[in-house]
Amino acid sequence: MSDLRPKIVLASGSPRRAELLSRLGLPFVVRVSGVDEAGLEHLSPPEQARELARLKARAVWQPGDWVLAADTVVALEDRVLGKPADQAEYRHFIRLLSGRKHTVFTGFVLLDPAGTEHAQVEPAEVFFRSLADWEIEWYVASGEGMDKAGAYGVQEKGMVLVERLEGDFYTVMGLPVARVWEALSRAGYPLVEPAIPWGQNEVGADD
Repeated sequence: MSDLRPKIVLASGSPRRAELLSRLGLPFVVRVSGVDEAGLEHLSPPEQARELARLKARAVWQPGDWVLAADTVVALEDRVLGKPADQAEYRHFIRLLSGRKHTVFTGFVLLDPAGTEHAQVEPAEVFFRSLADWEIEWYVASGEGMDKAGAYGVQEKGMVLVERLEGDFYTVMGLPVARVWEALSRAGYPLVEPAIPWGQNEVGADD
């Protein structure tokens, strides 16, 4: 039986965000925005997360679409740690984070079919263990952080780097799913698939 709810357009190529929407059972399609993420350095880290999410959402929205976009910014004090440019920067980022607290901001923007914007930024505090040199080299050799803000993934091998966190785990993963769910509900998206009256699809039920 096909899902009768409108498909959400996920304006992101992140497999982690797609995985989280799939876990919720929401119908969606991926439409990558291709937005240039540079040029927002004058904004604070949470403002960067929100603005990048807004730009991504607006880049793919068409009238009648439900669009969801998100962006994650990792900040060590006031310094933003983006995706590492090379292995040397990858190693440098992990050394910087070792034994310290940093903040992860994930901003998301939901556009409803009329283009009305529903936006939010969620913070989470992440505390790294003090890492031995061999652990840093082991993680850098894994390569899993090369495509991630802050150079690590909390849901993969990077889980062993983290001592604890304060806030929503899924914010650190890249999509604060509880807040997204609430935003969808407030905007009027049908979170529960409409029920089909009993017997409607029964062959010959009314014959």
